[in-house]
Amino acid sequence: MSFGVVHLHHGDNPGWGGGVVAMQRLHGALLEAGIESTILCGVKSQASPRTVQIPRWRLLEAGLKRVGRPLGFNDLHGVSAFGVRRHPAYRAADIVHIQGLHGGFFNYLALPALTRDKPVVYTLHDMWAFTGHCAYSYGCERWRHGCGRCPHLDAPPPVARDATAVEWRLKGWTYARARLTVVTVSRWLTALAQQSLLGRFPVRLIPNGVDVETYRPLGREECRRVLGLPRSAPVLLWLSTRMDTAHPEGFRKGGDLLLGALRTLPGALKRDLLVVLTGLDADAVTDTAGVRAVNLGFVGSDRLKAIVYGAADVFVHPTRADNAPLVLLESMACGTPMLSFRVGGVPELVREGETGLLAEPEDVESLRAGLMRLLDDAGLRQRLGERGRAVATAEYSLARHVRRHIALYETLLRSGGPPGPEPADGGDDGRPVAGVHGPERDGRGEKRGQGGDGPDDQDARAAVPARDAG
Repeated sequence: MSFGVVHLHHGDNPGWGGGVVAMQRLHGALLEAGIESTILCGVKSQASPRTVQIPRWRLLEAGLKRVGRPLGFNDLHGVSAFGVRRHPAYRAADIVHIQGLHGGFFNYLALPALTRDKPVVYTLHDMWAFTGHCAYSYGCERWRHGCGRCPHLDAPPPVARDATAVEWRLKGWTYARARLTVVTVSRWLTALAQQSLLGRFPVRLIPNGVDVETYRPLGREECRRVLGLPRSAPVLLWLSTRMDTAHPEGFRKGGDLLLGALRTLPGALKRDLLVVLTGLDADAVTDTAGVRAVNLGFVGSDRLKAIVYGAADVFVHPTRADNAPLVLLESMACGTPMLSFRVGGVPELVREGETGLLAEPEDVESLRAGLMRLLDDAGLRQRLGERGRAVATAEYSLARHVRRHIALYETLLRSGGPPGPEPADGGDDGRPVAGVHGPERDGRGEKRGQGGDGPDDQDARAAVPARDAG
């Protein structure tokens, strides 16, 4: 079946978060499979001709923003959304795939008109679609019955005033008039969506995918040589761009919890340990926690990221709230054992005693115990890494991910309505997708729409041999 897809998101820059990365990976895989795919976004930063920007009604939106933001409405000024139906990218597509709406670029009241003419898939990467404003509710359940009296106005995306009850009702009004098929990437978020304002729509689980040929086990010693890291030191990898808990996103990432755990490690372990960072201030980590740290800087290349994972003994993700983080999938695929908190969809990836260890939410002592257990037991690390790799290839390959999306798109186009029940295996019929390589196939095609690796990246990747890990 020949068809085209247009993806709708705030932006196209993978540096803006996992939702953009997931969209770009699906977009590139669809192109490799011979399916027309375009990204229509609020802010265009990539040079790709397959990414186009929504024309803005700037003067009108600026005036509405000056009024709406102080009242607690972050998105209603984005009235350019009402012009999307006239955009050539929308008109040319057979399927509209919404990958993210919050970010101040899209007035969700436009959804009824947007969904009137063609099938629309809405992938949830967080809770925002059914709350009064927040992407993660931190245990608050007011989203079930109407929000209002919000206890977390500063939770991302923060609002200036509590208009959450009105926002919640406006979303309900919108969904009552829209036609959507909702996709979630974790069982945790699937259950919440079914109990929310979105429960009126079919909700299908399609987990994120990872390129298991790029993200794969590599020789740890060679990875460290490429990165200039010591050969014998225990290495803890921490991927975060914020450590300051005064910032809402920094608070969610839980850097203070990890620093608290590192501070209380035994002296001998602290002297040997090296914490590898990709954006945080290494000196600040050393001063706060008393451990050596090195900042590699931003690592955008998938190939170099695989080397970074391969150099680590343990990957730690001290999040307070999360859905299905791509960094956990990448670590699994590279055979690097993981440590995180038992929150959100994290336990679906960090499976206790199978692919990693879980600490109790916000429990610094529990996190410290997990660190010590992993750093002290090489056999445990190997078993968890091998099993993580096996789970990643069996359940989370990019090939499987794109097959399930293509099957959903085809179902919607054939029926003109919501999909029926998923097949018993979760929607993957096992058919190969042209140009998209999974664990069951040989060779590798370069992904389009994600940017390429430069010669230095290619040389570094070629210099690192694979290691056996499942």
